[in-house]
Formats: sequence, structure tokens, C-alpha cells
Amino acid sequence: MTYRTRTSRSWLHAGAAAVVAGVLLAGCSSGDDSATSSSTTAPSTTVPESSMRGKRYCEVLLVRPAEGKVSAEVYNSYPLNDCPEAKWSQLDAKAIAAAEGVPVALLNGPRFWLMDRVKKPGGAVELPKKDFGGIEMYRQASVEAGSMADAMVPYRPNSVDRKAVFTYDAGQTVYELTSADGTKYVMQTWSQQKDPSLVESGLAGLGSRLQLPAGWTYAARKLAKPLVVDTTSQAASVLQDDLGNSYSQETDG
Repeated sequence: MTYRTRTSRSWLHAGAAAVVAGVLLAGCSSGDDSATSSSTTAPSTTVPESSMRGKRYCEVLLVRPAEGKVSAEVYNSYPLNDCPEAKWSQLDAKAIAAAEGVPVALLNGPRFWLMDRVKKPGGAVELPKKDFGGIEMYRQASVEAGSMADAMVPYRPNSVDRKAVFTYDAGQTVYELTSADGTKYVMQTWSQQKDPSLVESGLAGLGSRLQLPAGWTYAARKLAKPLVVDTTSQAASVLQDDLGNSYSQETDG
């Protein structure tokens, strides 16, 4: 069983939470149609100064049942390495699960960041680290989910408690979904999980490929000023499109 996607350090577990919602269901389908709830916790850390936009990463999720729910430890390769494809392609999820003593391990990636910076309140801490087939990863987050049946539905928002600030710099191009009620979501990572050939230059024309809900639109625009998604005092609303790309609801006025 092999799943792929991407996420980052504890301060970047927004990607993890969004992806985990879909990936956990794929690996541990409950068959329950009740509403999904998820939460993530991880140590506070700081982000490198250089832009993370376009940086490749991948994750390993160690999944366990927990009192009728599903929990996962999320290990992320960013910023330790760029998840080398030669090593990533050789990872065996079943072997990892057996070695780690968990029922299921999921391989999530590769993914690529689109924001320039992430800031999370708190000082830097030393995160737990593991080596998976020669790919070092930090333990970025712990994710707990209830019923995951709804989480696999594209364009359905999930609530994520990440307490972070994402910044997209002026002059950068962003890719946005606008829902039927006018709510805007900005792409935070793009995925090669479903389309291995997808690159950043292909994102501008992605709208023609997406199976958008009625009344939704997709567009690219160049920023005249920085776009800031601040979820330090509110839950983030995160969703995926039908190609597995992840978006956050915009908070910037």
C-alpha cells in the first residue's frame, strides 16, 4: 500500500493536516458518513529565513487507531532534505509499519510549497527525528481524526488548529479557488501524487483540469502586496482539489 503527498516541520503541519484528512481515509476507511473532526499538535519552531516556495518535501505518517478514532505521527523531510526521488521511490509502507510497530504507514508526497515563509509563535526546539530508507525526517505533527469518510471529498474544508502565519510575497503568483459564496482559498502546496508530471508552470492553467463544484472558480493572479494567511487566533480552513493540491482559506482583508 503506497500513498504519496507532502508536508513539513511542526510549524508547517498545515499541509500535513490537509493531506492527512484524505490520506488517512484512503488507508483506514471507516465507512462512516458522520462529520470529520481533526486536530494537530506539535512543538513550536521557527522557519528558515530563505523562501520555501518551490521546495520539495515528503512525509511518512505512522497511523494508529485511538479510542474509535485514527491518530498519526507525521514525519516530514523539510528542511532536512528534498526527499530524493531515488530513495523515496524505494520506500515500502508495509515494511515501515512493521518496523515502527504500527498498523499502517502512509507515504505522502512528493509535494511542493507555494508560500514564501511560515511563522509560528514560540522559540526553536529540537524535534524528534527518524531515518526512513536514508531520508531523514522531523516529527512535525500529531494528527487525530474522527470519522474520515467526508475527508476524501474534494473541495470540502477541514478545520486545522495550526496557529501559524503563511506569507506569500509581493510579486509572486498565487493560485486561488473561489467558492460559490465568494470564499477564497489560496493554494499552499501542489502535489505530484495524482499527476507526477505537474510542475509549478502548469498551475496557471489548472482550472480547465479541475472538476470544480457548481459556482466555484479557479484563477491565478500576481500579488501587488504580500498575502498573509494568519491563523494564530483561529482555526485554519483547509481543503484539497481533485488532484490533491492543498489550499487554505484566506484571512488577509
